[in-house]
Amino acid sequence: MLQQVNGHRSGPDAHGREDLHEFLGQEAPLHLLDDLTKVNPVTLETVLRCLQARYVADTFYTNAGCTLVALNPFKPIPQLYSPELMQEYHAAPQPQKLKPHIFAVGEQTYRNVKSLTEPVNQSIIVSGESGAGKTWTSRCLMKFYAVVAASPTSQESHKTAERIEQRILNSNPVMEAFGNACTLRNNNSSRFGKFIQLQLNRAQQMTGAAVQTYLLEKTRVACQASSERNFHIFYQICKGASAHERLQWHLPEGAAFCWLPNPERTLEEDCFEVTREAMLHLGINTPTQNNIFKVLAGLLHLGNVRFADSEDEAQPCQLMDGAQCSVRTSASLLQLPEGPLLEALRVRTIRAGRPQQVFLKPCPRAECDTRRDCLAKLVYARLFDWLVSVINSSIWADPGSWTTFIGLLDVYGFESFPENSLEQLCINYANEKLQQHFVAHYLRAQQEEYAAEGLAWSFVNYQDNQTCLDLIEGSPISICSLINEECRLNRPSSAAQLQTRIEGALAGSPCLGRDRLSREPSFIVLHYAGPVQYHTAGLVEKNKDPVPAELTTLLQQSQDPLLKRLFPIDPEEKFQEEPSGQSRAPVLTVVSKFKASLEQLLQVLHSTTPHYIRCIKPNSQGRVQTFLREEVLSQLEACGLVETIHISAAGFPIRVSHRNFVERYKLLRRLRPRTAPGLQGPSPNERPSEWSPHAEEAPLPHLLQDILHTLPALARAAAAPGDPAEATPAPVHCGRTKVFMTDTTLELLERGRAQVLEQCARCIQGGWRRHRHRKQARQRRAAVLIQAAARSWLTRRHIQRLHAAATVIKRAWQRWRIKMAFLASKELDGVEEKHLLQAPRSPGSFPLPQTQTWLLGAIIRLWPLGLVLANATVGVRGFQRKLVVWACLQLPASSPGSSPVRTAHEQDGVTSIRALPQGSIKFHCRKSPLRYADICPEPSSYGVTGFNQILLERHRPGHE
Repeated sequence: MLQQVNGHRSGPDAHGREDLHEFLGQEAPLHLLDDLTKVNPVTLETVLRCLQARYVADTFYTNAGCTLVALNPFKPIPQLYSPELMQEYHAAPQPQKLKPHIFAVGEQTYRNVKSLTEPVNQSIIVSGESGAGKTWTSRCLMKFYAVVAASPTSQESHKTAERIEQRILNSNPVMEAFGNACTLRNNNSSRFGKFIQLQLNRAQQMTGAAVQTYLLEKTRVACQASSERNFHIFYQICKGASAHERLQWHLPEGAAFCWLPNPERTLEEDCFEVTREAMLHLGINTPTQNNIFKVLAGLLHLGNVRFADSEDEAQPCQLMDGAQCSVRTSASLLQLPEGPLLEALRVRTIRAGRPQQVFLKPCPRAECDTRRDCLAKLVYARLFDWLVSVINSSIWADPGSWTTFIGLLDVYGFESFPENSLEQLCINYANEKLQQHFVAHYLRAQQEEYAAEGLAWSFVNYQDNQTCLDLIEGSPISICSLINEECRLNRPSSAAQLQTRIEGALAGSPCLGRDRLSREPSFIVLHYAGPVQYHTAGLVEKNKDPVPAELTTLLQQSQDPLLKRLFPIDPEEKFQEEPSGQSRAPVLTVVSKFKASLEQLLQVLHSTTPHYIRCIKPNSQGRVQTFLREEVLSQLEACGLVETIHISAAGFPIRVSHRNFVERYKLLRRLRPRTAPGLQGPSPNERPSEWSPHAEEAPLPHLLQDILHTLPALARAAAAPGDPAEATPAPVHCGRTKVFMTDTTLELLERGRAQVLEQCARCIQGGWRRHRHRKQARQRRAAVLIQAAARSWLTRRHIQRLHAAATVIKRAWQRWRIKMAFLASKELDGVEEKHLLQAPRSPGSFPLPQTQTWLLGAIIRLWPLGLVLANATVGVRGFQRKLVVWACLQLPASSPGSSPVRTAHEQDGVTSIRALPQGSIKFHCRKSPLRYADICPEPSSYGVTGFNQILLERHRPGHE
């Protein structure tokens, strides 16, 4: 099967998926839109269809102006949050050009901190309904910052950054185990709000962090709704404890606890080893961990304590069957005395009179149950706060070591259950404040800024929830003030009376409603996310959150090391736990405390640059690939997403001050005539002196106008041929102090600036290349000249050596030749010359002509050639041939009879004038293969001397 994750391909092409919904084929263009502001027209229906198309195509992140919309896929997608993808967004030159992702938001906040853009501190507000994925989003953002903001150079700093990174990541499983629970809408719902402050030093490296929590739902320890569960940590210790630990904590297999509903459900969050490992990394050692889990086991046994109504009001309530064993086990685990524990649960201490007189009054069964639950909630709330303080101490950094921070706000989402009480009222109140912060920061502030800058702006009618906030927290009369007033009255308050007071005092509010068909006292508040019905029963008691002094005193008597740390014996603290009648009740109520902490949080958010992530839940059942349009539509309307898109699309999200605008884009003014090939050239009236340095000193408005006048030319240059819509000038407005423009205008300006810089770079490169080529040409010519000179010198030297050698050889040859000639001439004797002169001529002889005489001289000098010619098959014939043979053989020119020639029968030999042999030398040879070799030439009348005489036996065929 083909797969594509958020636009990042992890397999073959996603367009070939066969299981895509038929709807996707009809809305093919919609799932390719990364920003909902590009949907035309911008309506709830088109936005809904676009989100559905992208959800079906496994693309879960979509931009909506300045807000990121995150759809919960309800399935694990590891490649969507891999470290490689984190590095891709961190290393990208423009992360906003990549696919929408929470890493893009995280990288944008990190770069804002690095650029020191005011306000430098950043905050990311993750909002949405319960189960929409806020906790997972915050967890992934913390991993991203731990990776990109922990890259120091020194080894010591590197170890510190790794330690902080590991502890920040390990704080998540601990806080989720102790603060999250399974609800009807979410298996890992945060039952508290938290603001995580990631602290960075001047080098933008993470040096520490701080965690601040808000309104832990501690009532869940003792009271869970149907089909819901207690906090995760209780199920972890019951399922993950070893046999030895079960024995120590009195948690046998299959034990049933009243405060542990639905134990048969197994969730991914029920991993005990992960929690223990994370606590170990945070500095909580194993003995302390065992102490914590032992206290939690004691609270579970405390929940099994059940009371029965007493027949005598003067006597304390009786314990039900089996409760005594639970009391004994709980007291043992908490290291409390069993008797004082039962007395604190069943008997109330009353102090009255001017002299403080103490009276003991047995409590009814309902009050005993309340005191039991109060004891458990008190211990768990103190334990949770202590864990947060431990986490902060492990990741805390010295205030002088960090300068900026990035805040992550993960607050409970909007809740509406069949039965809603004070917890849901506070949660929805916090969401109303966050929605107002969003409205005030982006929607309303943006419109007001346009009006202040003098821009013609058609205001968008957005949903303002100020009326609802006035109903909840307004002054002088509101729901919170009326609830606090009921707590101050020294009389019991009934649910019906509280409903009557609220309806009577706030009847004129349009956000207050009433369910006339409801049998229980209640009131309805029309929140921005929809109407919610709150039951008034128990509302005042929960707001008081009374902690009987007997319980605090009892816990201070515990011998458990952890409880001693949680409940120290301090007179000042004891005085605070026992407020007198003159103390100010609003400060002590739950609503007042929560309101004060919420105001403090909003002050921090107002001092930062906020970024928004809206988490959307496709369906309330948590099913994969299920997109329920009605549920998503209600969330889109509740979070004001359509109004956000309207303002983002119709407004000007880019706002730059005049001076910064001129500083960045004054290049366009200088090179305006040649910005692009399609631009018009300068007018005849323009002179080159216009771009002189003095032109930079022109007034700021003139410089702005000159730059803005380049936009039409830039638009024409960027437009495709034949597309008049693209050639229209980009929308831009120059306000009193800022320049307002859209993303399209910014893209045009950046493109023109890049083109100008490219032209300058090309000019610089051209000049450098020209200089380099000229230098190389000069070097080449010089090298050629040097090489030619060297080769000429080497050639002359070589020729000179050859000439000298030839001269030496020639001289040696000449000396040898002269010597040989001298020796040859000296060898010749005068006898031969006389014999040649006195020899009688034969009758047939005749004087040779001059040419033949010259020929004989040549033959004498070159006798080997004559020998070859004499034995050749071709050549001279007749007399000339004979003459050559005679000359070669040096035969005497006398008559045949005058030369002593012997036949072969007598003696054959060779006679030499140089050394006459003592006897004759015979050559007995076989017939030679050469022609005429066995034929002796006729004797010549001329005697040839100077050569050895070779006497051959004549064989004349004619004489035979």
